[in-house]
Amino acid sequence: MNETITSKNIRNQEKRIKFLTIILLFTIIGILLFNFFSYHPILGYDADAHDGYIDYLSRYLPDSINVPLKEDTREFFNPPLAYLFPSIVQVICRNTIEAPDLLLACKPYYNKATQIFQSFLYLLTILINMKTLQLFTKSKYFLNISYLLPISILAVNYRTISMIRGEVYILFFLSLILNRFLKLVQSKFRYTLLDTLVFGLLIGLLALSRQWAFLLFPGFFILILYIEKVYRKKYLIFITPVFIIGFIVSSWFYFNLYFEYGSFTSFNEESSGFNISNQPLSFYLPVGEELSYLFTKPIRPYFSNTLLPILYSDLWGDYWGYFVFTSRFLDIGRDQALLGDYLARVNIVSLLPTFLILFGFYKISKKYKKDTFIRYISISIALSFFGYLWFLISYPSLPTGDSIKATYLVQVFNLIVFLFALWLDQFKNVSNKKYLLIISVLIFTFIHNFSTYLSHFPINFIKTL
Repeated sequence: MNETITSKNIRNQEKRIKFLTIILLFTIIGILLFNFFSYHPILGYDADAHDGYIDYLSRYLPDSINVPLKEDTREFFNPPLAYLFPSIVQVICRNTIEAPDLLLACKPYYNKATQIFQSFLYLLTILINMKTLQLFTKSKYFLNISYLLPISILAVNYRTISMIRGEVYILFFLSLILNRFLKLVQSKFRYTLLDTLVFGLLIGLLALSRQWAFLLFPGFFILILYIEKVYRKKYLIFITPVFIIGFIVSSWFYFNLYFEYGSFTSFNEESSGFNISNQPLSFYLPVGEELSYLFTKPIRPYFSNTLLPILYSDLWGDYWGYFVFTSRFLDIGRDQALLGDYLARVNIVSLLPTFLILFGFYKISKKYKKDTFIRYISISIALSFFGYLWFLISYPSLPTGDSIKATYLVQVFNLIVFLFALWLDQFKNVSNKKYLLIISVLIFTFIHNFSTYLSHFPINFIKTL
């Protein structure tokens, strides 16, 4: 009798969780729709330079793909994939409408169309990752609250999607790669020629999305040291042509950088060389009054150029204020007077989910430390973080630290949440009560932090400018 009651309770809980997951998914879609109407990509990081890249690229479409030079836009060093869709919209627009300045007139169309397209890519990324989690856990359920809930509380994701950003493409192609790589591992490295071609194409598209993607590649080669000897040769035979294909797909852009500027990794600033002393001590170890602002006024210009406080505040909140104001529109963003106090509460409330996510990430990494799939993700998280740290040290943006943005590390945060979701999904079998408590904490965080997911600019305000 007790077993029957328990089984019934479990089924009822599963139904409630499934219903909650569906509600949450539609809420995320609602957030994306709201931001579509209230936020314009022109407000994003270096938006004018990104638009300049699009305008240049679109001039030569559909006949050829010509990337801009340094004198055309300061974002010249970015690979072109993230600009291709808006450039195509630009071409369609200028051949459809009539205006004295077609480039200027078409900006609103390709910017808003790209917002829709990137939102679609993000939703696909979420669905693909849930499918991969289902594949790993062998669950009968596709919808996964253990993943959807923690990924939905990362404020940085919503801001990134609302701007024209290559990081959105990194997340999308990475989700496809993780799905295919897990299948490869589970099949004991049995694959077809098509698998090799598709995997290689995805590697090439990642490389053409944004240079941060290169930090995801070394993990595949480091795995050679850890894969069982019986499978090592098969893995080498697979991964070698994969990266040759990726090289063929993407190398043209990086060779172009090398021939034009003498470096495969050109940037719009001169490197100071890697030297720890390039950054002040406060960058690594913030102390004193500046650190106290983390939980009182976590928004610029407080604790300028401090690595972890800014990343934490930008991950959960809006440290740089791009959803509330920018240097161009200080008088338009709403709720600015209350922003600092609210973001302070956000940082305080987010301490518990931060601890839970890091704890779950640690536990699952430890439990599956010999699992090839989990090991790749763990290696990529570490390399992405330290690669980004190398960049910040080599290209210090003193005194503000405006290169410290959670968007630039979005692949790290999303991979950590992916592993946390694996742990949380398994933890419910250890202690269902504690599992439900963690779910409740994440729901409370989602509700409390909800305002950070939304643009605070007036609806369609850009039309009045």
